[in-house]
Amino acid sequence: MIVVSDTSVITNLVQIDQLTLLKALFGNIVIPQKVYDELTKVPKQIELIERLNWIEVKQISDRTHFDNLLKTLDPGEAEAIVLAIELEADALLIDEKKGRKIAQEHGIIITGLLGILIIAKTENLISEVKPILDKLILKQVSESTPNYIKIY
Repeated sequence: MIVVSDTSVITNLVQIDQLTLLKALFGNIVIPQKVYDELTKVPKQIELIERLNWIEVKQISDRTHFDNLLKTLDPGEAEAIVLAIELEADALLIDEKKGRKIAQEHGIIITGLLGILIIAKTENLISEVKPILDKLILKQVSESTPNYIKIY
């Protein structure tokens, strides 16, 4: 099974200590160079991503298609879609609405964070979805809210 991932799914799973769900569900994950670059901009993620032997970085070949997608998508999303097409991936992990729509227009099967959590629940890898989503929401709110506004 070939599964390509965009940045957001991996980043969100890292934030809630659930990245291993991807390995458990799919075995290996393939990411394009731009996604790797985005992931490793975050110091906490550099060491984690670099030591995981089940996340593989691959280069895209079709630069023209990539450049066309850049007109509406960020570089990571654009490369992830191009890579999914080139590898004839079984699925693309992507959350952003525009990217999902374009991927589907190209006939790519997609799922996002919520889909992964639902599959993990079905496979008995997690007991409940809601507490994990709640943890992610709280984590994102606490990191994006200025200290003087945070409610403790």
